[in-house]
Parts: sequence; structure tokens; C-alpha cells
Amino acid sequence: MRPKRIEIIKKIVENVKDEIIVCNIGIPSKELYHLKDRERNFYMLGSMGLASSIGLGLALNVDEKVIVIDGDGSILMNLGSLATISYCKPKNLILVIVDNSAYGSTGNQETSAKVVKLEKIAEACNLNVEKSETLEEFEEIFKKALTKDECFVIVAKAIPYNEKVPNIPLHPVEIKYRFMKSINQ
Repeated sequence: MRPKRIEIIKKIVENVKDEIIVCNIGIPSKELYHLKDRERNFYMLGSMGLASSIGLGLALNVDEKVIVIDGDGSILMNLGSLATISYCKPKNLILVIVDNSAYGSTGNQETSAKVVKLEKIAEACNLNVEKSETLEEFEEIFKKALTKDECFVIVAKAIPYNEKVPNIPLHPVEIKYRFMKSINQ
């Protein structure tokens, strides 16, 4: 059975230590904040389609692992990021594409991921990619990715569902500065 996005995010936070997390806009960021707020989480509150690009920039400039939690709608909006990630191939980047075939933050309207195989696009970009259909598969692949010294993409299939969580009570400037401080230490 396909999991909910929040269940995938929960498995991520259960398995990370000090890794950097960049989270996609809107509800995914709120779900991450609700599950485990920490200074090394960068919550995107806007800029749809740019989590993968921001994560790439970070991975190229830090030594620790950078985990990007992105959505199928955002990846479809910025497919060029997959080509750029492939060109740069930082060994410390894990891109998790939660594919629920829906624009979750705007009301679960269907995306073209319903027919487009994102894992095939990532493969065509010469990226190391694996797809999960269940929560157990995702956790196994994610744990493996954490141990690898290579760029890794996980397409995690999910059902369209938004957990009812409150807004993040931090101002965007506060999110930015506490995140910057945490990676500069």
C-alpha cells in the first residue's frame, strides 16, 4: 500500500542525524516542522520548483549530506534541475521526490506524473535512481542512500493526502538566519 507523504517524511526524520534537509513548499514543510523542527531544516514557504536547485547549491558547498524533500509537481515545474544535478553529481545529495501525482499544497489537483514516469526521466539524466511503492521499501532505499557516497534520487510513490498541521510559526527571515547559522558552525 502506498504511504502518505507525512509517513515518508517521518521515516526521513527518524533516520537522519545532522544531515541538512531542504523541504518543498507549503504543506510538506509544515509536515516536516510538525514532525521534527530543527535548525538544519530549511522550510521553503514559496518558490515552487526550486527545492532541488537550492539543495544542489548547498550540496556543492558543504561536506555533509543534503536531503531534499521535493514533490512531483515541483520537479515537473523545474525538470532542468535533474539535468543540472546530473551534470554536477554532488556525492552528498539525496533527492527524495514524493510522487503523489498531485499538487498537494494547492488542493491535490492531479499532475501529469499520473502518466509521466519521473524515475525514467531521472535515469535519462544519468542519475542513480530507485523507486519505492511502500513505506518499507522507501525506508530501506533511504537508509541505503544515507550510506552511499554518491548522488542519489528516490522516487517515493505516495497517495494524495495532506496532514492537518498548523502553520510554521517562524518568520521566513528567522528560518533563513537560523538555518544559515546552523550550517556555518
